[in-house]
Amino acid sequence: MNRLLPVYTLALREVVRFVRQKNRVFGALAQPVLFWIIFGAGLSASFTPGDSAGQGYNEYFYPGTVVLVILFTSIFATISIIEDRNEGFLQGVLVAPVSIGSVVAGKVAGTTILALMQGGIMLALAPIAGLPLDLAQVAAAMLVLTFIAVALTGVGISIAWNMSSTQGFHAIMTAFLMPMWFLSGAFFPANGLPSWLAAALAINPLTYGLAAFRYALYEPGSPALAHLPSLPVSAAALGLFALGSVAMATALARRRPAGPDS
Repeated sequence: MNRLLPVYTLALREVVRFVRQKNRVFGALAQPVLFWIIFGAGLSASFTPGDSAGQGYNEYFYPGTVVLVILFTSIFATISIIEDRNEGFLQGVLVAPVSIGSVVAGKVAGTTILALMQGGIMLALAPIAGLPLDLAQVAAAMLVLTFIAVALTGVGISIAWNMSSTQGFHAIMTAFLMPMWFLSGAFFPANGLPSWLAAALAINPLTYGLAAFRYALYEPGSPALAHLPSLPVSAAALGLFALGSVAMATALARRRPAGPDS
């Protein structure tokens, strides 16, 4: 119980702080929804039924939008590590009798809760995208989103731990995290791509997370699942992505001090 108390406390702090900062709530949820509406309306005419098993673009783009919500939530939550370091809070936590693993676990747990809250709101919009979901599909989708949130939070912590400014974090987000999302099959289908672009999708771990999410949203054998990696491969790759990113974040946190000039 003593080991879980710091995790619970840090996770609760993340949730309370995020909810109180309305601009972060708005940015993490509203921007992906606007992307979905604008891109869905603008690109639907050029997205032919042959592109992805008869889907309209709004339907195709919807799962990627949900994952983008998870990505933005992870970004806005993990950037607070930089703020905590500059304000001295993080140093205070690290000199307390609390393990680095508990600090990382608390951050991951709090961010995952926030991501699932906002991801759940997006799932409620599934019928608008032409995807009526039953309870089993919602449960499977939330499980997949949990692993995606854990994985992206681990990546965010790994980046933020070595950053001394929020500007640097935003630069990394623009140069690395957003391309990771674009090259996951969220924005365009993988079939028919040039070989170099198909290779980029194949080595991107988020590709498999998004594929697993699509499997959760559709019935087995649905034409919408054509051209995706198999479900076992997608699930295994997503699990390894989540485990590896958290392990990397923990290792970096243990190796590098959290001083103001880190």
